[in-house]
Amino acid sequence: MTQAPLLRRITDYANRADPYPLYAELRRTPVFQEEDGGPFVISTYWDIQSLLHDPRISSDAANLTAHGDGEEETALPPSFLRLDPPEHDRLRRMTNRPFGPPHSPRRVHDMRGELDGIVSDLIAGFGDTDRIDVVDQFSYPFPVTVICRLLGVPRGDEARFHSWADTIAAGLDPVPGDDPAERNRVTHEARTQLGMYLAGLVEERRKAPGDDMLSELVTSHGPDGPMTTMEVLSTAALLLIAGHETTVNLITNGMLTLLRHPEALQRLRDDPRLAVNIVEELLRYEPPVQLVPQRTCIADIEVRGVTIPKGSSIWLVLAAGNRDPERFEDPERFDPDRKDIQHLGFGSGIHSCFGAPLARLEAQLALTELARRLDNPRLVEDPPPYRQNAVLRGPRHLNITFDGLRPR
Repeated sequence: MTQAPLLRRITDYANRADPYPLYAELRRTPVFQEEDGGPFVISTYWDIQSLLHDPRISSDAANLTAHGDGEEETALPPSFLRLDPPEHDRLRRMTNRPFGPPHSPRRVHDMRGELDGIVSDLIAGFGDTDRIDVVDQFSYPFPVTVICRLLGVPRGDEARFHSWADTIAAGLDPVPGDDPAERNRVTHEARTQLGMYLAGLVEERRKAPGDDMLSELVTSHGPDGPMTTMEVLSTAALLLIAGHETTVNLITNGMLTLLRHPEALQRLRDDPRLAVNIVEELLRYEPPVQLVPQRTCIADIEVRGVTIPKGSSIWLVLAAGNRDPERFEDPERFDPDRKDIQHLGFGSGIHSCFGAPLARLEAQLALTELARRLDNPRLVEDPPPYRQNAVLRGPRHLNITFDGLRPR
């Protein structure tokens, strides 16, 4: 492989709009490591799938920190996303009780009416203009509003919550030229204020529980016992950051893809039932999480005849696996009628995306309503400007113009 080191090219902003040729190049060396060392990079579907289910791969933040890939230290303990069994399993079980099956099987389904209302309000907010930024005016505020409602953040506090979420998200996606120290200071301050706010909300819910998820997290006494206050705060922060950022990109990447494939957009407008297939194909074709860089081997692992030593850092390039021709027929084609879409868009194994049912529903409703309500939508620029982040890849802005809004 020539030119600049391949990993540097993948993370280089110049390739953000279309990293897929680099992923194809990477797949030619399924277990790749730069000559001067660094992480082992896995880019083929079956190998990624296997490693996501391999107990010798650790997500524990302590292991990651020990090998130089840890996250920024915060006052909160690691969320279950950054833990291994048995602690991961305990916290995930406890979080799942108020969120999904078997204890709360209708939680997401019963939010459909509320989600519809949020989508309609956001579209009504476009006013009589013929041009919008899909990110700022729709796909960004939608999921953070949903998380506020899910956690039970009072309506009057949603604006403050949005502001903290905006600041924390900006810290995940640094702008070149910004002062890193100042960015870290502002982000840390937002995290602290959010943590203090959530801590106050937790205490309120202990005294007067409601029917929201935060109340259930602080009052539930299942077989695993209660969560500590710090565990509740860490879980709430995970729902905010991980769930919000990925859904923003899923909706925005989805709208961009549909505008590039107007025949699919028209089909969705004519038949909303197509939304399920379209979202699944989008999760394969343009996944919001492109790669998982924070994994560590806790034992030697052999992949395709290559031994990855204990203690090595591993990157799993989910988006490369999603377009692996060994797994998918004609993988570079966006095909809403694809029958076999066992994608890696939500990961796999014990760390598969906890919020996948909600993200799916949000994207289905959002894209269906945008397709139905926007009359003759067109891209203002293609490609649009992208976020800096190579992991959570998506447009920073998606400016579109249209001829008007159809009635609700």
